[in-house]
Parts: sequence; C-alpha cells; structure tokens
Amino acid sequence: MDAMSSLLPDQPRYRLPDFARLDAAAHDRIIHEAMRSQRAVLDELAANPDPPTAENVIHAWELAQTPLTRALSAFMTVRDADTNDDLDALDERLAPQLAEHEDAIALSRPLFDRLLALRDADAEGRAELDEQDRFWLSERIRRHRRSGVDLAPDAQETLRGLNKAIATASARFERLVVAGRNEAAVHIIDESELDGLSPAQRRAAAAAATERGLDGWLLELVNTTGQDWLASLDRQDVRRRVFEASTRRGTGGDNATGRTIIELARLRARRAELLGYASHAALVADDGCARTVDAIETLLADIGGPAVLLARADEKRYREAFARLAPGLEFGPWDWAWTAARLRAATAVDDATLRPYLEYWRVLHEGVFAAAHELYGITMVRRDDLAGYTSDSVVFEAHEEDGSPLGLCIVDPWTRPTKQGGAWMTDLVCADTLTGDRPVVTLNTNVTRPAPGEPALLTWDQVITCFHEFGHCLHGLFADTRYASLSGTNTPRDYVEFPSQVNENWAWHPLLIARYARHHATGEPIPDELVSRLLDGRLADAGFEDLEILAAMGLDQAWHTTAPTLLPQAPDGIDAFETAALRDRGLAFDLVPPRYRSRYFSHIWSGGYDAAYYSYKWAEVYDADACAWFAEHAADGDGGLNRGAGERFRREVLAIGGSVDVAEAYRAFRGADPDPAHLARRRRRD
Repeated sequence: MDAMSSLLPDQPRYRLPDFARLDAAAHDRIIHEAMRSQRAVLDELAANPDPPTAENVIHAWELAQTPLTRALSAFMTVRDADTNDDLDALDERLAPQLAEHEDAIALSRPLFDRLLALRDADAEGRAELDEQDRFWLSERIRRHRRSGVDLAPDAQETLRGLNKAIATASARFERLVVAGRNEAAVHIIDESELDGLSPAQRRAAAAAATERGLDGWLLELVNTTGQDWLASLDRQDVRRRVFEASTRRGTGGDNATGRTIIELARLRARRAELLGYASHAALVADDGCARTVDAIETLLADIGGPAVLLARADEKRYREAFARLAPGLEFGPWDWAWTAARLRAATAVDDATLRPYLEYWRVLHEGVFAAAHELYGITMVRRDDLAGYTSDSVVFEAHEEDGSPLGLCIVDPWTRPTKQGGAWMTDLVCADTLTGDRPVVTLNTNVTRPAPGEPALLTWDQVITCFHEFGHCLHGLFADTRYASLSGTNTPRDYVEFPSQVNENWAWHPLLIARYARHHATGEPIPDELVSRLLDGRLADAGFEDLEILAAMGLDQAWHTTAPTLLPQAPDGIDAFETAALRDRGLAFDLVPPRYRSRYFSHIWSGGYDAAYYSYKWAEVYDADACAWFAEHAADGDGGLNRGAGERFRREVLAIGGSVDVAEAYRAFRGADPDPAHLARRRRRD
C-alpha cells in the first residue's frame, strides 16, 4: 500500500495519520484524490478482459477503496472530536459528492457483472475462492442489489438524487445539533443556584464559563435528554431549567432541526419505496440480524411491558420520597434523577459517594485496560512519541502477551464545545492480512475537563461508558481477517454493540473494582460496604433505564415506518407525532422521557443508526447470553475473568469481525442461538 503514503501523511510504524499536517484544505485534497484513484482502479477492474479471480476482483477492489476509507476516517475523526467552521463547511460540501461517488460504484452494471462473473466462475470451478472470499463476494453482490443496481435507468437517476439529498440533510443536522447543544448550556450567575453541586463540579462549571468568556458558571449539556447535573442540583427551579434546556434543543432559532428531520424521514421513505421495501425500517432490518420490522417490534414490546411496570413501581416510591424530601413541591421529570440519587444514597450508593473513588485515569488503567489484560493478555503502553488528533488525546500501543505490538488506541477523554456529544469508537485503520496493516482505533468520551490540578472524577455511568467503548476498541484491535471492509466492527449494526456490551460486564467485577476504585486523594480502596451496596443496587433504577432507551427506540421506529403522508407536515407537529408514537407502543410515560427526543437524536439523523437504534437491545440479547457463557467458564470464582475464556471469545467472536455470517458464527461459538431468557433474568428485580 505504498500509494497510501502519497495521499495521507503517516507517523512512523503505523498508518496513524500525521494530523498536524492535515487542515481542512488537506483533507479536501486527499479525499478527492482518493475518490479519483478508486474510480480509476474500479473502471479498470470492470473492463479487465482476463478471467475473474480473487486477485483481480476482490483483492483489487479492496485495495482500491482503502485510501478513501482511511482518508474519510481521518477527516471524520477530527470533525467529530474538534470541529471548526472550515471542517463543518467541508463536511457539508463532501456529503453529496460522496453520495454521488458511492452511487457511481454501487449502480455500475459493468462492476456488478464482474462480480457475477466471479461468482459463476467459482461455482463452475474456474476460480479458486475460500470461505472469506465467498462471503465477501456474496455480501458485495447483496449490497449492490440493495443499493439499486437492478433498477431501470430513470429510477436509478431518481435514487441518485435522493441519496445526495439525504447526505446533505444529514450533514446539516450534524452541524445544527452540535451548535444547538452548545447554545443550550445553562448560564448561572447566582452561586446559590449551584446548591448541591460538589466543589469539583463547581470548578468544572466555572472553567466552562471562562472558556466561553462568561462570568459565573456554565452547565454544559451532553447529547442525552438526561443530564448529570440533575442528580446533584438541589434547587428544583434550576433542575427544571436544565431539563427544559435539554428537551427544547432544536425547537427554534438558527439551530432548529425540525425541518431537517422531517425532510430526512420523507427522503428515506421515498428511497425505501423505490428500492422495493415497505419502509426505511424494513430496508434497514433486512440488512441486520433482525431481518424484519415485526421481529424488532416484538422484541421491543416484550421488553417494554416489564420496563413500564418497573418504572411505575419506581414512580410510586419516588413520589413518596420526594414528598418527604421537598414538601409542597410537585414531582416532575426533572426531579427523578435527584430523588433517585437520594434513595440510592440511603439504600444503595449514589454518584456523590462514588465519585471520589472513580478517578478517570485510574479507572482506565486499573479497570478498563486491566480487564483486557486478564482476559486477553494484552498490555496498553503509552506512546508519547506519537501524536493523536487533538492536544488532549493520548496514544497507547497494545502489546500481546509475548510483547509483540498489536495496534494503537488513541484516547480523547474531555468534553469541549467543538466535540460531538456522547461517546464513540472509530477505526482509523482497519487491520487486514491483505495489506498486513495493524489496527488503529480511537476511544472518545465526553468527561468534564477538570480544573487545573484537579482529578477527573467519574459518575458510575461514565465508568460503564469507558468499558463499553473500549469493548468496541477491542473488536477493532483483535481483528484477524483478510479484508478490511469485513474487519473488526464492520458487522451488522444490530450485532456490533454486542461485544462492547459484554465488556461493560467487567466494570462490575469485584476484583477489578478493588483495583480501580481507590480514593483519589488518599489511595484508600473503596470500602467493601460501598461495593456491596453498588452491586446490590445494580437494578435500582432499571425501570427508568430500560424505558428511556425503549422510548427512543420507539421514536426511531415510528419515524422510519410511518408513511410519508402521515409524517408531521411541519416542525410544530413533531411533539404530537412523538406523543402518538409512544402511546401506540405503550411507552408513553411523562416522568420518563425518551433518552433522545427527535430533534436532537443524533444517532438516527446523522450517526448511522437510522431505524437501527433498536440494535442496542437486540445486541443485549447476545450480550446477556455471552455473559452467561463466561459465568459457565469461571475458574476459582473469577466469574469468567480468565485467559482461557477470554482467548476463546477473542478467537471465535471478536477476531472474525464481519468476515462470516455473524449469527452462524455465534451459534458455532455457543452451540445454540442466544437465549433471551438470560436478558430477562438479568433485568428482573425480585
């Protein structure tokens, strides 16, 4: 892959981009050069008169797309983590151009015929393909058909226009939602309004205000409806301000998103109809393990009923507790987290009690990285000679048990106004044996930056997030497949969350908690009593946790199954549409709003989870089943945290990525399909 070096500047030893040499203009030039290069190679491939082989079709195709894949990964990594006006403008310009480029490939009949010729040659014994070759070929043919290669020319032209319009609207939404989140931050001038916040939280809020040139304090928001501040702020009026600032994002002003999301829903519905599907949700389901919308709706309904019952039981407890804690005030959705925190403090353990023991870097090294060492034998070594994509990022090299290098992981912990909300992993370089390149992955979180000299103390949810995202990183680091396009996390959307959810399980392991949960000032381990209360309270708020995410999944399905004529006609109809969607699915519960309301639901409008947010629950069925498998392979009471279990999970689940049918691969690993009963038992609160 020497040609890659002439496109994207690399740092030594790995294909880690040299981000210091990449501004918006450089990204623009490299991406367009990579597009031209790919088209030229694929045109030659289609016109090649030689008999089709794995080498002159599959290998050539993979090598042709690698420069563009990596150029886009580098650009998206910076754009998501530390954007600016130039990068935003480039993103919006590129979106329709990339859609046009992808359509030129997906709708090319000569390219498709070359794929079919190789398939026929293999069937007739005129070409030698192995299992990975055949799976790559079958998937490529299937994707071309799903993309419209068999449509008539006039229908293809319509499809091209739809794809460009969808890409443009999605990029616009992404810009608006970040700006809207920043705009919605709650500015505090009166210090009494901060009652309940810890000294560290106050210092972080003061630093956020200073960074924006403001006096006082700034309560910055994260992507979700719920905000960490709500569990701590003692004044109900301030909690309500924060909650309403969160839920009203995108409703008005320059950063309103309503028209954009209605446009996207309509465009996607039109495209699905053109491709022969009943809805966009049907198109997406057909590409995953679920296969049908009915299967998705059945799963959500089966889980939704128990979640509502749990939430209603919690509502009764919380109303009674709130009446004691704040007599004379009416209990509202902005009071749920605050009340829950106080009940946890009395009966389990709350974040205020846990935070001093959850310092970010210790959690990362002695928790997240330590679990990977116990399971897989790898060690994460800091590489200060390599630079990441922001001044905050830190580069780690993963070493195998024998000390040999495996790949790189770049960690970018802190929130900032230029960063997308939430947390995510990115494959900067997908490992593959065709090129011999090693993996480079990123781990991005939005932890509040501590004041100078202060520790970054986490909530328990943030601890879980760190384990979750590193689970994705492990999927990328352990990739052992021939083709990058089927490597690591390149699996069906409703499967890819499964390995990361399994990794969350280790955050709860008592042996690891004893390592990473130590007081940031004294180094004392967390008391056994607090660990017991933490574990006992694991399902303390399960009703809320399940219902808020199921409600968001219900909104996603509603937007992507509803006929275009029944979608909102204008932004002022969005609230009524949401209300009806949740009511129809039995998920309407005013005190537990969706984890994301439609106007700031980045996952489904710009994050690639359109009609696929259900994936988190679908994957959780696999996750709960795999955790039961680990428990069955425990040794000396370690709960499965051992090299034997870890090595098998690595080789039979993580390493194969999407290079085979993942459902069949899991069936071979487990000896059966995942049993939903494991998830039901996990979420049952007796």
